[in-house]
Amino acid sequence: MPAPDDTTLIHWANLVRPATLEQLHEHVVRLARDLRVTRGRTLRTDGTVVEANVAYPRDSGLLADGVRVLGRVVRRAAAVVGDAAARAAGLVRDRTRSARRLARAIGRTARARGEAVAVARTTADRRLLAVARASPRQAAAVRRVVAADADRASQRLVRQIDRFVPLVERVLDQTTRRVLRGEAVPAQEKVDSLFAPATAVIRRGKAGKPTEFGRAVWLDETDGGIVSRYAVLEGNPPDADHLVPGLVHHRRLFGRPPDLVAADRGVSSPDNERTAQEMAVRRVALPKPGRCTPERRRHERQRWFRRAMRFRAGAEGRISVCKRRGYLGRCRDKGDDATDRWVGWGVLTANLSTIARTVAARA
Repeated sequence: MPAPDDTTLIHWANLVRPATLEQLHEHVVRLARDLRVTRGRTLRTDGTVVEANVAYPRDSGLLADGVRVLGRVVRRAAAVVGDAAARAAGLVRDRTRSARRLARAIGRTARARGEAVAVARTTADRRLLAVARASPRQAAAVRRVVAADADRASQRLVRQIDRFVPLVERVLDQTTRRVLRGEAVPAQEKVDSLFAPATAVIRRGKAGKPTEFGRAVWLDETDGGIVSRYAVLEGNPPDADHLVPGLVHHRRLFGRPPDLVAADRGVSSPDNERTAQEMAVRRVALPKPGRCTPERRRHERQRWFRRAMRFRAGAEGRISVCKRRGYLGRCRDKGDDATDRWVGWGVLTANLSTIARTVAARA
């Protein structure tokens, strides 16, 4: 029997929702517990960023993408309604080439300095905004023409227009505010990609990548190299918010709290330490940020605490391995739940690989 086409397999995989993947993942963790790959005695937790498969988001590039996408919709509408009707309704003009030329002109002046260059850049920005503003108007006219048709092609065009026009209008607004008015647009209000609207701007203070574009992901790992919990986060919330949910989830899966929990300084807080101790975690290794009292320094210099910090460092190694093997690499999935599905399948595959290697090594 021939194997299905790769696009068919991708379509089938996308039918599995994130909630179903979470249930499958918990089943795999219980399988690892029953096979004694992990016993859930230790827990380390850390976060990372799964990058979206997007180019660096510049306003000029986003506007050019918006004009290109809406221009493609216009061309398809002309094919649906017929060239004569499209010309009569004024739907055949494609502004893609003008938008690309202006975006390239803006890019060439990005690094240059001088008053003449600044005037040329502002002129190009205004012209690009004028070209981009005409595209949603044209798309609205297209929608009025094709919305009355009940065939699949027309309704597909209507859905595409309803999806992209609000995004292009948001890009127009943020470009006007940033470029022409000099305002600072908050990160949560920005559109960083027309094709992956859930992409967030994340700054974690990393030297190599000061700014990342994607979704923040939090991982809990137990002994044996099993990722017991994952969470795809909205925005860039504080790290300290994720310790207690991880402990609650761990107790539900394993029936008991871990003997040891370890995390980095971003997770440390008096409330987290107190809550972990109240949940019967025997040893809590959360190094305190900033200046420490002599008593706190003595506490963190204990042998068990230093061993816990070495154990915690392995979380970064686990994340690095998952990224190199593609489990948590750049997200190539598409759709509203793209990152949730991508991370769910990646963690599921990583855990199954760990279980298989451990069982094979015993044999």
